[in-house]
Amino acid sequence: MNTIDAIMTEINQVMKLIDEKQLEEAMPLFQKNKRIFVIGAGRSGFQAKGFAMRLMHIGYTDYVMGETITPSIQKGDTWVAISGSGTTKSIVADTEAAKKIGLDIVVLTSDPESPLAKMADQVIIVPGATKTGAGVQSIQLLSTLFDQTVHITLDTLTLKLAKRDDTSNEAALHAHVNVE
Repeated sequence: MNTIDAIMTEINQVMKLIDEKQLEEAMPLFQKNKRIFVIGAGRSGFQAKGFAMRLMHIGYTDYVMGETITPSIQKGDTWVAISGSGTTKSIVADTEAAKKIGLDIVVLTSDPESPLAKMADQVIIVPGATKTGAGVQSIQLLSTLFDQTVHITLDTLTLKLAKRDDTSNEAALHAHVNVE
């Protein structure tokens, strides 16, 4: 088997293990009258930023934690935390603070028993390999498989939200950057 086929086999293996019901159960926490804050470290942070961009495209007010234009969080907002291990210290600490303030917590992780998962109002288990060795094993380095499958999972959630909200591709394109 060539390397691309091996990677695609791994991705398909993980995606078949994701419970789509978890995405559907998270959907009520995403409403256009609520602000959404996303957080992740390292490559999980890149996945969080990609998700934030897509949420913006379909009409949500959302922010990436750590950016200079991110406002204070408030009770009633939605918090989306991404950590393969569910133990990344900064993500766990910030999520704990968000929980104390009263945000709705959505967590994407490979470990349902992790400290991060235990704080969630809704957890989405993405069982791709992480740097700690949890999840479906991979030929790829560190948490690459987790990152790849989180991206697909969040794009799936975005599509479900767009369909629920009756947001067309044309409407999303209208929100897309027009100075490139």
